[in-house]
Amino acid sequence: MIKTQTPYGFWTSEWTADKAASASCDFAELRAGHGGLFWIQYDPADARCTLWYWRNGATQCLTPAGFSLRSRVYEYGGGAFTVTDDGVAFVNERDQQVYLQAFDGSTVSRPAALTSRPRCRYGDLQYDRSRSAILAVEESHDDEAVEHRLVSVSLAGRHQVLVEGADFYASPTLDATGERLAWIQWQRPEQPWTATSLWIADLLTDGQLGHAVCMAGSDDSESLQQPRFASNGDLFCLTDRTGWWQPWRSQGNSLVPVERLARHRFDHASAPWQLATVSYVPLTGGAWLSTRLVDGYGLLIEHDAEGGERRLASDYSRCRQLAVDEHYYYCIAGAPERMPAVLAIERLAGEVLILAGGEQPLPTEQLSCAQPFCFATGQEEVAHAFFYPPCNADCHGLLGEKPPLVVFMHGGPTSASYPVFDPRIQYWTQRGFAVADINYRGSSGFGRAYRQCLRGNWGVVDVEDACAAVQSLAVRGLIDSARTFIRGSSAGGYSALCALAADAGFTGGASLYGVSDPMALRRVTHKFEADYLDWLIGDPERDAQRYKERTPLNNAAQIRVPVIFFQGALDAVVLPEQTESMVEALREQGVRVEYCVYPQERHGFRQAANLTDALERECRFYMSLLGRTGGL
Repeated sequence: MIKTQTPYGFWTSEWTADKAASASCDFAELRAGHGGLFWIQYDPADARCTLWYWRNGATQCLTPAGFSLRSRVYEYGGGAFTVTDDGVAFVNERDQQVYLQAFDGSTVSRPAALTSRPRCRYGDLQYDRSRSAILAVEESHDDEAVEHRLVSVSLAGRHQVLVEGADFYASPTLDATGERLAWIQWQRPEQPWTATSLWIADLLTDGQLGHAVCMAGSDDSESLQQPRFASNGDLFCLTDRTGWWQPWRSQGNSLVPVERLARHRFDHASAPWQLATVSYVPLTGGAWLSTRLVDGYGLLIEHDAEGGERRLASDYSRCRQLAVDEHYYYCIAGAPERMPAVLAIERLAGEVLILAGGEQPLPTEQLSCAQPFCFATGQEEVAHAFFYPPCNADCHGLLGEKPPLVVFMHGGPTSASYPVFDPRIQYWTQRGFAVADINYRGSSGFGRAYRQCLRGNWGVVDVEDACAAVQSLAVRGLIDSARTFIRGSSAGGYSALCALAADAGFTGGASLYGVSDPMALRRVTHKFEADYLDWLIGDPERDAQRYKERTPLNNAAQIRVPVIFFQGALDAVVLPEQTESMVEALREQGVRVEYCVYPQERHGFRQAANLTDALERECRFYMSLLGRTGGL
């Protein structure tokens, strides 16, 4: 096939924004039970999250019209369903109440409300078989405060508080007998990835807790997550006390390392933004199933009791949300060329079955695959990124021309990017743009020290790393450094705006519901992140000058290149007023600005039509800024 010679950034493609939005389907929260597997499936076509069930090769949707499974505890949710003896219990997105849905493997009943507490939200659901009850994190919104606690709600509707008094709770976990309860809690101003503690107590017959013991984390020096009881009663938990989130086990009233896993300097989990993450499972006989984060890849590893290892699902570059039954290992997996998939992996042979998803929307010759690279930054430090070169089987650039670059700054900011099929990235590479997806210092998956680099340095090290990545790619001759754009969502939008204000040479940028005024965000943001900015930037009184220097709204006069903004009108994290103030400030400076608000979107766009519109607008915006340089 003869390729058309076309300037980079202006290539034509059948991979439309509509197709990219439709390919944004995803999965969450696997649970084995009733002889099969349950999972949540998100479809941007109707912006709903529905529950699906697979058994013996047959798959069915259990969620009727009018329902959607999504928790909004801590705003980011997680743990929106659990399997019961008679079916499932789930959190309905609209009212945040717990519903029961009977299911016998074939017949599905209409969901019935189990709770009726309008000012409460629920998440991290766990089934207590011994007491026929649902354990959950409860978030109550009263007139003066937001409170969190662990509760038990019997299937007859009786509500009982188990633990309260701490600022935050997560991971209520029962042992096999139902007699011991473990959980994670933490206090303000900490985040779940900075300092948490692990607790355990006897759960008495009447549902009351006995004396609670802190197993780890009492000195706020470590982050613990994902407590799990093994079948023999041992309690395990991930802790980063040695620098990496690794499994430790109980010994008396303390924890000791699982030696054969502790020798590796890898994280076994990412930052716990959402509840009910499962990234490792203790197996019988001392064996393990776990994910391992290596250079941004999420590998699935089976560990035998003697210390041997076997990598599973080796064609996939990110495995998450594990579940196990006697025949299969299950996970949600991403690959460079495929949409997310729900996998069943035969335990003996390792054969992989795709239960849902896994479509390959683009042929291999049209795919731009991630190229991991490291680059020098800071004070003799190293940061990480993935590079995606332009790729279109029908087009090539002009002779002597190098492609423009779009820099992706992930949100969080304590989050991460992974080398999996991203329909948005393919949208850009199909049009002749290169993409750099940056895991700047502060990203998770590279150990505690790397993650802690953002402390007091937000708006500095992330910007420094974005600029260093551009320079590194330019030195390698892979991009045109005179035509670069930076974009990000939420915290990534803040980083993008800070980079534009730093006059770092970018041609333009995009902020999708990005933070432009940290102090304004601090005043109105939700409880979960109420102290996060103090950690990221500093105390607003003691470090007032630092806030002033790192507030894009204050630095609007320093932004001299065009910017496009996208905002959800219902956003409770970054309020529309914050974005509108930034837009107005730039317009007063004579900067070209475009602003688009979506009336029914919250923090993170979910509706296919809006995802399509935003991608098309952003692309048109960048194309309008590309000068005819290089070979033109």
